[in-house]
Amino acid sequence: MAETTNPLDGYEVWFLTGSQGLYGEETLRQVAEQSQAIASQLDAATPVKVVWKPVLTDSSSIRRAALEANADDNVIGVSAWMHTFSPAKMWIAGLDALQKPLLHLHTQAHAQAPWDEIDFDFMNLNQAAHGDREFGYIVSRLDVARTTVSGHVSDPRVQAEVSAWQRAAAGRAALAGMKLARFGDNMRNVAVTEGDKVEAQRRLGVEVNTWGVTELADAVHAVADADIDALVAEYVSLYDVAPELLPGADRHESLRYGAAIELGLRSFLESGGFHAFTTNFEDLGELRQLPGLAVQRLMAEGYGFGAEGDWKTAILVRLAHVMGTGLAGGESLMEDYTYDLTPGSELILGAHMLEVAPSLTASKPKLEIHPLDIGDKDDPVRLVFAADAGPGLVVALSDMGDRLRLTANTVDIVESPALPKLPVGHAVWSPKPDFATSTTCWLHAGAAHHTVMTNRIGVDVFRAFATMTGIELVEIGEGTTVPGFLNELRYNDAIAKLTR
Repeated sequence: MAETTNPLDGYEVWFLTGSQGLYGEETLRQVAEQSQAIASQLDAATPVKVVWKPVLTDSSSIRRAALEANADDNVIGVSAWMHTFSPAKMWIAGLDALQKPLLHLHTQAHAQAPWDEIDFDFMNLNQAAHGDREFGYIVSRLDVARTTVSGHVSDPRVQAEVSAWQRAAAGRAALAGMKLARFGDNMRNVAVTEGDKVEAQRRLGVEVNTWGVTELADAVHAVADADIDALVAEYVSLYDVAPELLPGADRHESLRYGAAIELGLRSFLESGGFHAFTTNFEDLGELRQLPGLAVQRLMAEGYGFGAEGDWKTAILVRLAHVMGTGLAGGESLMEDYTYDLTPGSELILGAHMLEVAPSLTASKPKLEIHPLDIGDKDDPVRLVFAADAGPGLVVALSDMGDRLRLTANTVDIVESPALPKLPVGHAVWSPKPDFATSTTCWLHAGAAHHTVMTNRIGVDVFRAFATMTGIELVEIGEGTTVPGFLNELRYNDAIAKLTR
């Protein structure tokens, strides 16, 4: 459905504090006060609401907290901190029961040690230095997936790391039960857009099903003229519309049909409760244009999209949107198309037939119409622009047969050269650590040519997401070498075979 509210609203992270009854009521009172202060600081500095829970001092209360977190759909994860020493055998039942993502926050109440005032009462109260080590042991002993963040909560680095984990947890929660509509099948004879939909639902929670493109065409052709008029007026106000598409001009009907596609597609998605979809230029039925403008605008609003039936990339686009909510920038379907192989300054040009989201730029897109040789339909309308220069990330999701693999490459999006004959949304980027290393590693990883490009979240968010979901993630960026990357792939393959 279209985003009418912040998708992070309503989510909660529970803040759990460990201690024990050994220290007496006065110490426990101070533990509660100080842990509430820590939770309050996190709540003010991170994108998801942090809810403090009473201090946990025994096995039964810990297990109840885990079960209650599991049962509450608003809870997307729990953060645990051992303010004092909390004997870790108390945590076994709770950690075994916990089904929500876990953040281990290794912190303490004070940032600077009051050296002149430290006595044994102070030491009894402030024991996270070894209390968290006891907790870390039992989490490792039980092989519980978690993210660990160390440092004082007033530190911007700590706040950023906790925020990244929260965003990943929100993305995981948003995918659980998400519905994805495929209009038709995937492009014929293409391998990488295939995949195990059962495994995707098991691992990610996404329901992937197919609807006939005839149903979409019926929705498009049922749109009222008055609604088309209103949407065309919105286009004219938002974009630099080509003169030939303006009301009364020769090709205005093409723009009206593009508006009908958007309205019909939106209606179909909203009525079915879908947050992602795919199309296929080989299967358009009675649609007179390949959806271009409609897809671009829906992606910019937060819908996931994959071209040629690529449902895995549609999942990634939606995931990146939820995880990046509230940050400047956007996310889009992207495809590696062609290179500039000038030695030492190699660049990648990414685009698609039509479907690149304008959320990748802050500039005003042009709304144009041009022929499209593929698909054998009428000329489609589309937004034309270049992605803004700055840091970026491209991520692919591949089905490796025995598991899903995420491949992420950190990139620098550069100012686009003039491309007067390329009338589509596009991006130009320099991959890290360099072109040869990046592309060699990408190819060895079996990563797809369809990706999500985001210019508002980094690989740290996807790293936390991979930990939560048990999906393999391989990273290409600064410091990556081909031999090291190939060894990582070998290790991952061996681990997958041993644990299968």
